[in-house]
Amino acid sequence: MPEGFIPPHGGYQSLLAYQKALVVYDATLRFCDRYIDRRSRTHDQMVQAARSGKQNILEGSEASGTSKETEIKLTGVAKASLKELLEDYRDFMRNRGIEEWAPDHRYAQRLRRLNRTPGANYDTFKKGVEHPDPAICANVIAGLIKVTCYLLDQQLRRLEQDFLKQGGLRERMTRARLEARAREQRQPPPHLPRQP
Repeated sequence: MPEGFIPPHGGYQSLLAYQKALVVYDATLRFCDRYIDRRSRTHDQMVQAARSGKQNILEGSEASGTSKETEIKLTGVAKASLKELLEDYRDFMRNRGIEEWAPDHRYAQRLRRLNRTPGANYDTFKKGVEHPDPAICANVIAGLIKVTCYLLDQQLRRLEQDFLKQGGLRERMTRARLEARAREQRQPPPHLPRQP
C-alpha cells in the first residue's frame, strides 16, 4: 500500500517541550495557591498562561497531520503564553526584592543538571518547586519556563525546515493523487473474454 498523504501525528507526550510544560503547569498551580491571592486576576492569569503553554503544544501536535500551518501557529502561541508567564514570575520576584538567578548561579547550574535527567517530571523538581522559600520556588519555575521556551524555539525551527522539505497538506494531497494516477496507468488492461 502506498503511504497516505496524512502523515503520522500526535505523540505530544514524547515531546520534551510538552513534558517540561506539564511540569511548569503543575508547579504554577502549586505556586499560585501558595503565594498569589486566589481572588486576584494575577492568580487566574498565571494559571491560564501555564495551561495555554501546555495545551497549545498538545493541540498543535494533534493538528499536525492535516495542517502544518496550525501546528506552527499553536507552537508559537504556546511559547508566547510561557513568555507571558515568565514575566509574571519576574514581576513577583522584582516586587519582593528577589534576585533572578544568573546562569552561573550554583542553583541555576543544579537546575540545568536536573533538566538533563531522562524522563524528568514534577518529582524531579519537587524539592525546588515546593521549597519553603518563595525565592527558590520562583527561580526554579522561571528556569523551567526558560528551558521550555528554548525547546519550543528548537521545535519551531525544525517545523520550518520540515515544511520547506515536505510542504503542506495540499502539496502532499496533489503528490498522492499524481502517484495514484501513475500507478493506474501502469497497470495492464483487464483481459477481455474471447469472442466466439
